[in-house]
Amino acid sequence: MRSFVVVKSRTIKIVLAMLAVIVLLTVSFGGVQLAEVFFGYSTRKVPIYSVQTDKKQVAISFDAAWGADKTASIVEILKEYGVNATFFLVGFWVDEHEDEVRMISESGIEIGTHSENHPDMAKLDSETIKSELVTSTEKIEKITGKKVELFRAPFGSYNDTLLTQAEELGLMTIQWDVDTLDWKGLSATEMCSRVMDRVKNGSIILMHNNSDNILDGLKLILQRLKAQGYEITSIGELVYKENFEIDRNGVQHSLA
Repeated sequence: MRSFVVVKSRTIKIVLAMLAVIVLLTVSFGGVQLAEVFFGYSTRKVPIYSVQTDKKQVAISFDAAWGADKTASIVEILKEYGVNATFFLVGFWVDEHEDEVRMISESGIEIGTHSENHPDMAKLDSETIKSELVTSTEKIEKITGKKVELFRAPFGSYNDTLLTQAEELGLMTIQWDVDTLDWKGLSATEMCSRVMDRVKNGSIILMHNNSDNILDGLKLILQRLKAQGYEITSIGELVYKENFEIDRNGVQHSLA
């Protein structure tokens, strides 16, 4: 009888301990749940930072929020090197530069939204997020006649609410894994070094349309990438559109 009581007591303790662990793993500290640390996976939604692929293929992207003086030259350079790219446009930039939006689209270059007003969207409620996305995509689609399928969050700031709302609107949220830091005024050589030190199959490269040395930097980057055998595409040509998963590091994997 005493043996039965001891065994039963141990069983109860084990069950209670397991319940305690389960509760702890649901606790969040600083926005990170303990389950992420314990099991090594993310319980939060994650945008696409890069793509897992055996192809030697990368995508170049340009965020456009302020200024447009160099946009036409960027498009000409892309044509000269026979490569594609993706532009992420802010709504108020679209308002001021309709001709450039039309020119980008007619050149066959992909366009995504970068929000309407360039706020930190992780600080917005769901309805405001929806307004930012719907307003900006409608402006782009009205000018280009093409559906907007990609979204990049201003400052790269995101949370589950933002990613869920974007997904519900049919938008794939895109980050980057290679940052040129062109907005800091880096030289063409410095930009290129940053890219070549970090680039790999499936990388998404971040640039801006009006940074100081963007034109020389872009030429040098394209030359070096091509010399190493990389195919340079738009993000839409790089990512998987269906049957995929995104791991905790933001790497998109095909499930096909």
